[in-house]
Amino acid sequence: MSTPSKPPFSADAIEGLNRRFEQSSPEQILGWAAATFPTDIILTCSFQHDGVVIAHMLRSIAPEIPVVFINTGFHFQETLDYRNDIVKLLKLNLREVGPQIPFEQFKDRYGADLYNRNPDLCCEINKVGPMRRALEGVQAWINGRRRNQTRERNNIGHLGLMGSVVKINPLARWTSKDTFRYLNAHSLPTHPLFEKGYTSIGCQPCTGPPLAGEDERSGRWAGSNKRECGIHTILDNDTPTDESKPDK
Repeated sequence: MSTPSKPPFSADAIEGLNRRFEQSSPEQILGWAAATFPTDIILTCSFQHDGVVIAHMLRSIAPEIPVVFINTGFHFQETLDYRNDIVKLLKLNLREVGPQIPFEQFKDRYGADLYNRNPDLCCEINKVGPMRRALEGVQAWINGRRRNQTRERNNIGHLGLMGSVVKINPLARWTSKDTFRYLNAHSLPTHPLFEKGYTSIGCQPCTGPPLAGEDERSGRWAGSNKRECGIHTILDNDTPTDESKPDK
């Protein structure tokens, strides 16, 4: 099934729904999403706490919604172990996607340190490309972004349009404290790296604890101007990188 050519809602309709959802709980927003998009809807989860919270909420709302995990080949082992524990605990409908080029071939072609030399290309191959394929045929995409994660996200609505896809951010108004309260209230385990000071966890080579006085995602690509991997902007500038050409 190909990606729909037209969004199911106009920008004006999205704006009206966002006004309404400012007074709604995440569960109410997810209930609306499941009823509005009974098929062609996914949740992406990198098995950070926000995604785990949403996956838990969906267990009583729409447990059939696929949970998409992008396996880049660069994840911390702690993340993979935590993923396995959560999938088993919540009985998730997990759909794992990954880059088209196998990990060893990727290293042979681009070198083991592409994330250092050209992090945008590394993300394009290992995260953005798989996400683009995961969105084929999808009308609605649930994700765990929150406004207070970074300055770039502080104005996101509970709904947004990315190309023809409706992005649903049920935790937009939440803080990390809200997320931890939910995890504790439902006896859900936490990611082991959070207990070591990590507040945002992506690929191992590009992730560290947050910088002093900075936002919770400041440990991602620290020391560079890079702020996002690109999966939240791919349909705004949908020009895939040619993976067949070696990095220069």
